[in-house]
Amino acid sequence: MLGEYRIEGRRAADIASSVERAVGSGELEPGQLLPPMRELAAQLGVNPNTVAAAYRVLRERGVIETAGRRGSRVRPAPATTGRDRIRLDVPEGVRDVSAGNPDPALLPPLAPAFAAAAAEADRAPVLYGDLAVDPGLARAARAGLDAAGVPDGPLAVVTGSLDGVERVLAAHLKPGDTVAVEDPGWGRTLDLVPALGLRTVPVRVDDEGPRPEAVRRALAGGARALIVTDRAQNPTGAALSATRARALRAVLAEHPETLLIEDDHGHGIVDVPLHPLAGATRHWAFVRSVAKAYGPDLRLAVLTGDEVTVDRVRGRQRLGPGWVSLLVQRAVLRLLTDGAPDTGAVAARYDERRERLIGALAERGVAARGRSGMNVWVPVPDETGAVARLLHAGWAVAPGARYRLGEPPGIRITVSTLRGEETERLADAVAAALEPAAARSYV
Repeated sequence: MLGEYRIEGRRAADIASSVERAVGSGELEPGQLLPPMRELAAQLGVNPNTVAAAYRVLRERGVIETAGRRGSRVRPAPATTGRDRIRLDVPEGVRDVSAGNPDPALLPPLAPAFAAAAAEADRAPVLYGDLAVDPGLARAARAGLDAAGVPDGPLAVVTGSLDGVERVLAAHLKPGDTVAVEDPGWGRTLDLVPALGLRTVPVRVDDEGPRPEAVRRALAGGARALIVTDRAQNPTGAALSATRARALRAVLAEHPETLLIEDDHGHGIVDVPLHPLAGATRHWAFVRSVAKAYGPDLRLAVLTGDEVTVDRVRGRQRLGPGWVSLLVQRAVLRLLTDGAPDTGAVAARYDERRERLIGALAERGVAARGRSGMNVWVPVPDETGAVARLLHAGWAVAPGARYRLGEPPGIRITVSTLRGEETERLADAVAAALEPAAARSYV
């Protein structure tokens, strides 16, 4: 069962460390089954509760997963390494369209906003025990949420979308619980869930968002939470339509105890309307980040939800970082109220670049997806080969393995900085990488 490796230790911490060292060294391979707890306890001469505690620690660290009577095994992709390991080293001279970053030229200047916030901080320094959320930012955020149809609820400020997702999951779930996630979906989320000791169940996504029958199947199968990206879904660009939102609300009505988490990281860079699901279940959270529109380094997102969820998030936050810098909050408020950048113009730029590439690929017989946002998803028959051929041709794209669980292979192309004259050359290269013989006329 374990080959030549022998788990050691008398205390739970030592047993867990022994397993984790073996996973890191490769002596225990992904998917490898671990001994039943009572069997290992007998081998080590310890109480079965000690082994149970060690396995619990390993689950919480994302090293192993447990499937009831089917036992515990090493995770297929241990969370200690994560999907970031599936990353290309971009050689000098290769055009990088893999990173998923916004166009720096479309981000607003930060100096004036921070100068104004710093002047305010000089007049009245923020001290321990002061408010965790700037009242002005809360009012501006609430007005935007109201306009988008997000139900009323208390507000918290967190350090980005993923921080909000993590805090909400930790506030409600326990290790071993199952979370329904989009497939393909954001790689960081696909890593975060098992790192919290939770299990993932994939939900298929089309251009209008998660498919209702897949969500119904996941929830009926015992998933306790569902994570949905409302717009600019990473990597496919999917965006919830009004029709799809109604269908998903109907499914959620059948499972009112589901923890619903919505990520609106595309706010400010997309022009498709928001169709929120918030409020469809008893416990819900809606996270809106400023990263894509105003700058990733701001590390700020506004989170709203039901009173219990937000109260738990705030309470746990107080025991850790305490609050997100009021200096940053006030700078973001200044950016929001100054109206820079023109979010409509920014969305139009990204739309133009995305649609131009999708159209160029279609002319070459290559199907691609990208309803909103700054990414285009291209299904491919041979992911490794396509990535390698494109790299050889001077283009670095993101391997789809970073974003999918059970879905077929694909590549993600970020169009945020793609200029008009580059689009045709990139489309030529993609066509050649997928169908070299048929595409020779384009290269």
